[in-house]
Amino acid sequence: MAGNRVLTFQGPMKLEVKTIDYPKLEDPHGRKIEHGVIVKLVSTNICGSDQHIYHGRFEAPKGMVMGHENTGEVVEVGRDVEIIKKGDLVSVPFNVSCGRCRNCKERHTDVCENAYVNDIVDCGAYGFNLGGWQGGQADYMLVPYADWNLLRFPDRDQAMAKILDLTLLSDILPTGYHGCIEAGVRTGSTVYIAGAGPVGRCAAASARLLGASCIIVADRHRQRLDLVKKCGYETVDTTSATPVPDQIEAILGKREVDAGVDCVGLEAHGYGEEDRDEHSEAIINVLFDIVRAGGAMGIPGIYTNLDPGAPKTAMAKKGELPLAFSKAWIKSPKLTGGQAPVMHYNRDLMMAILWDRMPYLREVANTEIISLEDAPAAYKTFSDGSPKKFVIDPHNMLKKAA
Repeated sequence: MAGNRVLTFQGPMKLEVKTIDYPKLEDPHGRKIEHGVIVKLVSTNICGSDQHIYHGRFEAPKGMVMGHENTGEVVEVGRDVEIIKKGDLVSVPFNVSCGRCRNCKERHTDVCENAYVNDIVDCGAYGFNLGGWQGGQADYMLVPYADWNLLRFPDRDQAMAKILDLTLLSDILPTGYHGCIEAGVRTGSTVYIAGAGPVGRCAAASARLLGASCIIVADRHRQRLDLVKKCGYETVDTTSATPVPDQIEAILGKREVDAGVDCVGLEAHGYGEEDRDEHSEAIINVLFDIVRAGGAMGIPGIYTNLDPGAPKTAMAKKGELPLAFSKAWIKSPKLTGGQAPVMHYNRDLMMAILWDRMPYLREVANTEIISLEDAPAAYKTFSDGSPKKFVIDPHNMLKKAA
């Protein structure tokens, strides 16, 4: 069997394409599994969460295969797989889940309790240090519990025609949507989205799908702000000396919004003069200020204590944040953190894409197709604040479809 080209983590800011063995129907501990499939990657995206690993901010072992935003063609099927078939084109949710435990049965697939998924914490994911599952920035990957995990596209030709939208279903579109849902976004809502990276841009598109009225996206990178402004969203420049509530008031006529979504996480910077310095707590504290009393916040951004590159303060080393939590008693907001349970949303969002209910998605996602060999350079470009969403095309299938 042919080898498997993969993008590996070699240390902070160091990535390398290597060739490893073709995957087997085995879990990370070598246990043979027949409920899995092997997927040939059609598209595999670079995510902002990958940047946390790249920067040395989310603990990962040297040699780990990167990538959790994966879409592909099933090329090998285990004996116990009954629904998914060889040749199916599928989206792979970034959460690894079993479909058997209490949390999975309650659709909390982000916190699967099965020890075979992760025997350390109740959370599994590809391309993270969360269960040892190989990432998908590769030619091929294993997907366990395939009948449960995989979302099959109903028509291959239709899917390939919309593949640059559908590739977002593995993570960032459901994650942005989840942030909006947990923040209570609905028809007529006013929304503040922290971060104009790919997740934040998908959150803006999700807020539009949900019927929000005023959608404000904040960032520190001018190119990203220019992109979202061009796509019809309001913007806040967090490097400005003008405080965020003042900038919101200039847009909305009031200093508060109904809903706030954090699409940045632990590598947040301060505001105004403090923009050069990292303040991991900055976004959550601003949301406490600007979300109205009785409003809500969705916090899908990553915060972790597995952070070897944290600023050298006693609190940061332990993953603790100095939050202005006293405002919670006064304003009674709802706050939900954690990963998005992708399977809770991906089928509905797939149908919205297939039926052209999100024609604005591709423009704001701003995808660019690259080769696997170009991925290390793209990570650096992304890290520098690029407004692009980089989509890796390991087998040249995307360019052929285009």
